[in-house]
Amino acid sequence: MIYLFASDIHGSAYAMHKLLDIYQTIKPTRLILLGDLLYHGPRNDLPNEYNPKEVTKLLNNVKEALICVRGNCDTEVDQMVLEFPILSDNALMHLEPLGDRLIFLHHGHKALPPLPQGTIVISGHTHIPVAEEHDGMIFINPGSTSIPKGGYPASYCVLEDKTFTIKDFEGNVIKSLTI
Repeated sequence: MIYLFASDIHGSAYAMHKLLDIYQTIKPTRLILLGDLLYHGPRNDLPNEYNPKEVTKLLNNVKEALICVRGNCDTEVDQMVLEFPILSDNALMHLEPLGDRLIFLHHGHKALPPLPQGTIVISGHTHIPVAEEHDGMIFINPGSTSIPKGGYPASYCVLEDKTFTIKDFEGNVIKSLTI
């Protein structure tokens, strides 16, 4: 099974089209979005091809494949136009390739709750790709599809078998971590 993770689309139709091209190519079991879908936020410049209405349409077209958590820029108004739930602050999952390891999904703008050792924490928010183990926990951040920071390109993450691979839109590997 393959899972595709992305975060911080921020209303960029350009980034959403790129992400959907990848989605159509790799055909993941799920597309997991880690928040900040439509609005760019007051601290960010407008992303390339800023068009929240277009992004809404594109997301609604793949709603059956989506699992989403709420970002700090996501609101009830966004939920009114999206045909899938986006307002959960976090989600707990078990993904088949990782056995019974707990997966904690959140945007990353709120403190983590107490989690057991070995938990895999997957978040967005910082717009900086991360794939590392620290203090008995695994931390994954796919970076941002639209407003990358820290000198990184726009990026996303794929989980295949037991490997998280963060790539740019050209398919170049930025970071990788095998569990």
